[in-house]
Amino acid sequence: MKHGIYYAYWEQEWNADYLYYIEKAAKIGFDVLEIAAHHINGYSPAKLAGIKRCALDNGIALTAGIGPSEDKNLSSADPAVRKAGEAFFKETLSNIAKLDVHTIGGALYSYWPIDYSKPVDKAGDRARGIEGIRGVADFAADLGIQLCLEVLNRFENHVLNTAAEGVAFVEEVGKPNVKVMLDTFHMNIEEDSIAGAIRTAGKLLGHFHTGECNRKTPGLGRMPWREIGEALRDIGYDGIAVMEPFVKMGGTVGSDIKVWRDLSGGASEADLDEAARRSLVFQRYLLG
Repeated sequence: MKHGIYYAYWEQEWNADYLYYIEKAAKIGFDVLEIAAHHINGYSPAKLAGIKRCALDNGIALTAGIGPSEDKNLSSADPAVRKAGEAFFKETLSNIAKLDVHTIGGALYSYWPIDYSKPVDKAGDRARGIEGIRGVADFAADLGIQLCLEVLNRFENHVLNTAAEGVAFVEEVGKPNVKVMLDTFHMNIEEDSIAGAIRTAGKLLGHFHTGECNRKTPGLGRMPWREIGEALRDIGYDGIAVMEPFVKMGGTVGSDIKVWRDLSGGASEADLDEAARRSLVFQRYLLG
């Protein structure tokens, strides 16, 4: 298993200097840096090439995450929005392929953050999301990219809230490069058993996010890490486990993630680096 971290642990905005965080992740000892794909389509070919070269030079693999905006929602009831979503995904996939990214995860089948002031059509969104993912899956496969559909808690999305729902969705899509993505934070809210949810995903588990129930780094809360590790070993998971902690208030990240208090305890950047290093040691031991 390889271990990674999401760059936004240190950031307050979704766009960032990925060269800086690639080097930081390598110095701390991570194998992988996960980046946000939101702004990738605005990068020049030279910038994309520079990020890829920096990752290669530092021995870091890149993965990507995204929550599509509402106007690019593959499950929208509006055909024009679905068409825009498909075009967006194809452009985004083409660009992350230039970074040698082979896994993209998130609410690919819907949009994020969800707007619950509008009526919810779970059945319709699910059906349209299946068709939308099926429509871009072969394009992604030709680029060597795996689409990992994140199971989210009820407050962030309504389409996939449990591992069982994720498995049923992926099986209906029926594409070998479309997988389930689980996150300990979301499972803590929705699942009767976190280990049971992992076993439910089984061989369909394509990507895994870790974090405490309050979004601190692994090892600083009450998540059942030993059970989680046992379940991952039971299903033979040998993919990537990416920490996705959010501990800083402010900016678009703090607002979107709903971080309303300083979970870092006033930590400096050096303190955050050390907390990540300690959590990496913990995660390698418990999950490996």
